[in-house]
Amino acid sequence: MSSIARGAPATTPAEERKVIIASSLGTVFEWYDFYLYGSLAATIAKQFFSGVPETQALIFALLAFAAGFAVRPFGAVFFGRIGDLVGRKYTFLVTIIIMGASTFGVGILPTYAQIGVAAPIILIILRLLQGLALGGEYGGAATYVAEHAPQGKRGAHTAWIQTTATMGLFLSLLVILGCRNYFGPKDFDDYGWRVPFLISIFLLAISVWIRTKLNESPTFQRMKAEGKQSKAPLTEAFGEWKNLKL
Repeated sequence: MSSIARGAPATTPAEERKVIIASSLGTVFEWYDFYLYGSLAATIAKQFFSGVPETQALIFALLAFAAGFAVRPFGAVFFGRIGDLVGRKYTFLVTIIIMGASTFGVGILPTYAQIGVAAPIILIILRLLQGLALGGEYGGAATYVAEHAPQGKRGAHTAWIQTTATMGLFLSLLVILGCRNYFGPKDFDDYGWRVPFLISIFLLAISVWIRTKLNESPTFQRMKAEGKQSKAPLTEAFGEWKNLKL
């Protein structure tokens, strides 16, 4: 990581703030999308797993929630490789679009009563897509910020990325609480629960707009200009003993 700081072109404080805010905000929105499901697991169980007893339905809903966490490492590996090959900025855009689209998909997904067993199957697929996107987003955001940070400030700058999970959780709870109070308990359980998921399309638009304004990381630009882009990131990362010791 120290080689990153020494090799990266200098950035101005204003550029550093822009990178931190844009990266953190997009990651907050991704965590918001991800945590909505967990916060609404009881309601989702009634809507998509109603073909089994209530307790089993809740267990199945929670297992689907866990599936999103289970695939996060695969998302990190896959999108990390893409980021090393084509750049951080474009990988950012892909992960945020996948997350926003899959979350919106949950909001418009027909229930078990409407399309039967296809509903929970599609729901699980959407959860897996969310997990893959978040796996790529979280590590990618930290890397992107670190590659812009001046030497001696990498920890302070990337710390903002570590706060996004908590902020995303609080944002999801605030939106859910607001919708529940607006619709009332009965209407919220019937259809109002969809609104927090549908809101993700607006958060997606904001995130995409912000991230299209960002530049590629200076370290990646330098490596690309020098022809030193990684050709096989996974092999280079895990194929040498000195890297494994790090």
